[in-house]
Amino acid sequence: MSSSGRRRRELAWRLVVAIAPMLLSGALYLLAWTVRVRLVNTSELFARWARGDRIILAFWHNRVVMMPQQYRGRKICIMNSQHRDGEIATRALSRWGIRSVRGSATRGGVAGFLRLVDAFRDGYDLAVVPDGPRGPRYRAKPGVVYLAKATGAPIFPISYAASWKKELRSWDRLIIPLPFARIVYVAGEPLTVPRDAGDDMAEALRKELEDRLNRATAEAETLVARAGAPTVVGDGEA
Repeated sequence: MSSSGRRRRELAWRLVVAIAPMLLSGALYLLAWTVRVRLVNTSELFARWARGDRIILAFWHNRVVMMPQQYRGRKICIMNSQHRDGEIATRALSRWGIRSVRGSATRGGVAGFLRLVDAFRDGYDLAVVPDGPRGPRYRAKPGVVYLAKATGAPIFPISYAASWKKELRSWDRLIIPLPFARIVYVAGEPLTVPRDAGDDMAEALRKELEDRLNRATAEAETLVARAGAPTVVGDGEA
């Protein structure tokens, strides 16, 4: 590619980074005003926030779209990819008052982990996507367990299902609820990681977190189905 072509491409990308976060954030606000929400098993989570406790929220990658809307704590931090699209996510989330650090399991993972620990020490709750950034879908990686061990914070698994939605053809089958959908959030039983947990215990707790997240997801899907058959509209590209 010529130097002029690279410059045009870079200018186009800067324009996308400037505009896309505003559009994404605006779309999420509009969506949040139209959906009907039911919360299940969230009393302990909300009680912790009422006491000022700090926690770690864990949810699957394909459930990220509607998570900011139901946050009830004081302030929260999440790790976003170091790739260019992570900058769009970072700017969009900042409009919801969500702090981001950059890193991933494959690139900048150690630095991102340490930045999350620092954010926790600064008084932030933490949000973690155990199967991100590239899967496999619904398979928890061990990072969140070691994050809980380092901070002493309980992990709250949480998931949701939507009655009217679109699923993308991405690796995670990203779920995008549509306006006026019924959305059911389900919180699983919190998981505590002892400070002296060894590798064997950490692996057992990783599996348990995975199970609790999958159970929360299954319960949310069941409750939505009972209220009316869930609908998938189209099948979009990632």
